[in-house]
Amino acid sequence: MNTMAMTDIAALEQDLTARIMAAADEAGLEAERVAALGKKGAVSDLLKGLGAMTPEERQVMGPALNGLRDRVTQAIAARRAVLKEAELATRLEAERVDVTLPLRPSPLETGRIHPVSQVIDEITAIFADMGFKVAEGPDIETDYYNFTALNFPVGHPAREMHDTFFFNPRPDGERMLLRTHTSPVQIRTMETDKPPIRVVIPGRTYRMDSDQTHTPMFHQVEGLVIDEESTVGTMRWVLEEFCKAFFEVDRVQMRFRPSFFPFTEPSMEVDIRCRRVGNEVRFGEGDDWLEILGCGMVHPNVIRSGGLDPDRYQGFAWGMGIDRIAMLKYGMPDLRAFFDADVRWLNHYGFRPLDLPTLVGGVSS
Repeated sequence: MNTMAMTDIAALEQDLTARIMAAADEAGLEAERVAALGKKGAVSDLLKGLGAMTPEERQVMGPALNGLRDRVTQAIAARRAVLKEAELATRLEAERVDVTLPLRPSPLETGRIHPVSQVIDEITAIFADMGFKVAEGPDIETDYYNFTALNFPVGHPAREMHDTFFFNPRPDGERMLLRTHTSPVQIRTMETDKPPIRVVIPGRTYRMDSDQTHTPMFHQVEGLVIDEESTVGTMRWVLEEFCKAFFEVDRVQMRFRPSFFPFTEPSMEVDIRCRRVGNEVRFGEGDDWLEILGCGMVHPNVIRSGGLDPDRYQGFAWGMGIDRIAMLKYGMPDLRAFFDADVRWLNHYGFRPLDLPTLVGGVSS
């Protein structure tokens, strides 16, 4: 009987081992484990029968069945290791990365700074070198800051609907508006800062106009100097030094023409000598003239609106379109393209993120 039982154990072991080795995946292997070692498994059933045997039979069959259980457990563990290794190899093959392929360009390589942002950085770098600081103000303004405090009389054409974006009247009858220039920041700066004041003011402005050289929203920059000794000569020097640094030329010739602005007296428009070569404008040479900005001595009424005494303080201010000088410097033919969000245009005219303008390396380097 014992010899026959030992033969049965060997046959069972052979069968279980063959089925374990044939398991194709973890699920199949788990099914074979349950069939062999589970509560109702073949080996478990044999172990349960030890209690009904005589002591002599248990002495022989006990070690045999326990040995069978241990060998089946080891076979399952060995097969599980093989299956895990095969699964890992399959996954590695599926997720393989060819390190010989070129890397995707980083955002620092593909990203571009918009020309307007670049020109604002260039302007602030130049004026910061002259001792100016940057001042900013809200895009939504009151009639007082946008017009009245800047010496615009009631009924002035610039107040009319065809030029200014007005909001609906408030309960008190006042109408807020989108600022038509950055000049309200002059008043806000004089109200908060004590002279001497030297600020440069870049920002967005809004007017009802749209064509090749005008857009409803555009960018302006202006400067303000308030102290006790400012003169037209000082203003001329500041503007000449700015134009030389911005257009990166050794010399510029500027022409000041009388003009009118409500917030300056006297007021002047400034032309710069240039030469036109096709669509390109070259400054510092040639016999042509191009209007570049407006300027003047700050009107006493504006100084008074800022809370300062015009009998003690005087100053000068100037303003220009950022988009326009960007077009002139970098040869962009149409202002509307600045706001089209065309990635192709930005890739062509944009600047690399780390090409920060400096006076040492050249503002457009």
